Amino acid sequence: MMTEQLLEQLLAGLYEGIAKEAVLINEPLKNHTYTKMGGLADLFLIPSTYEETAFAVRYAYEHELPLTMLGNGSNLVVRDGGIRGIVLSFEKLTDISVEGHELVAQSGAAIIQASRVAYDHALSGLEFACGIPGTIGGALIMNAGAYGGEVKDCLHSATVLTRKGELLNISHEELELGYRSSCFSKKEYIILEGRFLLTEGDPALIKEMMDDLTHKRETKQPLEYPSCGSVFKRPEGYFAGKLIQDSGLQGARIGGAEVSQKHAGFIVNIKDATATDYISLIRHVQETVQEKFGILLEPEVKIIGEELHS
Repeated sequence: MMTEQLLEQLLAGLYEGIAKEAVLINEPLKNHTYTKMGGLADLFLIPSTYEETAFAVRYAYEHELPLTMLGNGSNLVVRDGGIRGIVLSFEKLTDISVEGHELVAQSGAAIIQASRVAYDHALSGLEFACGIPGTIGGALIMNAGAYGGEVKDCLHSATVLTRKGELLNISHEELELGYRSSCFSKKEYIILEGRFLLTEGDPALIKEMMDDLTHKRETKQPLEYPSCGSVFKRPEGYFAGKLIQDSGLQGARIGGAEVSQKHAGFIVNIKDATATDYISLIRHVQETVQEKFGILLEPEVKIIGEELHS
């Protein structure tokens, strides 16, 4: 944790470009993740504008402070020791607009909401996203996908900041979108917004598809418990959930974390799980599946932060 003297110095500088109420000290990250787990953030910033965001990014760079971006924490496990330096939250950057066939969504907007706005404008292309719980920023980083569709199918470009706070526009060709991967993490870009090129569609058909996908999600996924969504990437030629189920792991528990009995591809927080419980269960699932089938499951969920030291 930071010393009081260092903290005072940093706050004095931050308040020059960010509103006081947007700066939280020693903020519990379990309040900002879908798993309801995670230690404290030294400084948790919630900018309301691109200017405030750029100021925070430049400030972190100039003061050599670690900088971590956070959307809605839907595909994330934060370790119990928390995160040092600055955590930058996009929870107030949620605007979505439509210009002709182009939908523009800020990084903190829910991709589910983006799919609904597209439907409201009779635009097709984002139906697959109607059940993905993440934000636009997270969806771009991961090239999120579901039910045969993925971000790369309709993303036209993105506006980002570099770690020095420089503004860039990245074209589709430069995005390097692959299976659950993109250029954003490799180049450490901070995403401000994504621009999606959609097509005119029949509202009735768009709604029918979205209703069908929502029904599939609600009936097959354990939405009644906190989780980070699907934990593992799909191994080539297999389904992660089927491998876990066939390994007899459904219902396996460590502490308050459990392999979901509704969908084996999910690990749920059934009772006050710690991040240590959750990560230990991920490792146990990996070891068991590899021992039984010779396949190492690769996590799709991102694990960040520090271990808790006693």
